[in-house]
Amino acid sequence: MKTPERPGREDHRAREARRSSRGSAADGTAKNSTASSTANSTADSTASSTADSRRIAVITLVAGRHRHLRLQQAGLAAGARRPDHYVVVTMGDHKVPDAVAESRPAMDTVPVALDAAGRLPLAAARNAGARHAVAAGAGLLVFLDVDCVPGPALLARYAETAVDGALLCGTVAYLPPPPPEGYRLASLPRLAPPHPGRPVPGDAEVLRDGDHRLFWSLSFALTSRTWQDIGGFCEEYSGYGGEDTDFASTAASRGVGLWWVGGAPAYHQHHPVSRPPVEHLDDILRNGALYRSRWGSWPMEGWLRDFAGLGLVSYDGARDSWRKTAGSGSLAEG
Repeated sequence: MKTPERPGREDHRAREARRSSRGSAADGTAKNSTASSTANSTADSTASSTADSRRIAVITLVAGRHRHLRLQQAGLAAGARRPDHYVVVTMGDHKVPDAVAESRPAMDTVPVALDAAGRLPLAAARNAGARHAVAAGAGLLVFLDVDCVPGPALLARYAETAVDGALLCGTVAYLPPPPPEGYRLASLPRLAPPHPGRPVPGDAEVLRDGDHRLFWSLSFALTSRTWQDIGGFCEEYSGYGGEDTDFASTAASRGVGLWWVGGAPAYHQHHPVSRPPVEHLDDILRNGALYRSRWGSWPMEGWLRDFAGLGLVSYDGARDSWRKTAGSGSLAEG
């Protein structure tokens, strides 16, 4: 079974955000979360005067995809603003230092073990990367998926826009398969438009008061203080799905606004996909149930409905629960 690519997961979330959703993230009614208020988004803040002096850390999680990591690294090196600290969190992948040893900007690797079941600890890995960056003095945290290549102005735009109390997201374009010689940085903007399931602000535009259900973890940024206010990712999540939706819900409940930043594009490198991601069925059910217990609604309902269409899961309306069917084992295993 092929590894799933993010567009499908994000397409479903965008679709669901346009529907009438039970218990949306913006209402901040997490059952186990006490909403703590932060300052308003401070749209009229004069934070731009300190943006250039703020130490920027880029944080990336890696488990394989070394070629993709090298192109991301090249994109950072070509940027108008380079990171002061490039933190690469390796999840059970000990080959990363050798794979990029001679490249720039230099990487600071933080190893994180897989969980006891061999799943990728995405939430814990992001927290480990942020903790490492903040301890080294980062004032701005920029998270990039390993498949994402930053545009030349991405870091500069995030830096000049970031204020306490705001969670920033940039556009992401999903690239077609690379030519035989590989992608070239200069050609990336011509290969694909930004994903249509998210806002696409103009290059000098910032769209405030965004729908937190549309947050994605492919490319986002926030000040270190805002990170502390949110409290990082919930580490009860492990494996595929749910942890980023939970992070956005927590941000909403604590008064952190979602802003879409124009002029900060990232380009998602192509890789094989499977839709729906049946190999992650157990993760989606487990993490989805955790999200429901915390927030009162199910995330990833698009995938769950697709699984139901394949006869892999069934929905119990009386209990508001999704369960595997008796015949789901062989299909889910691929």
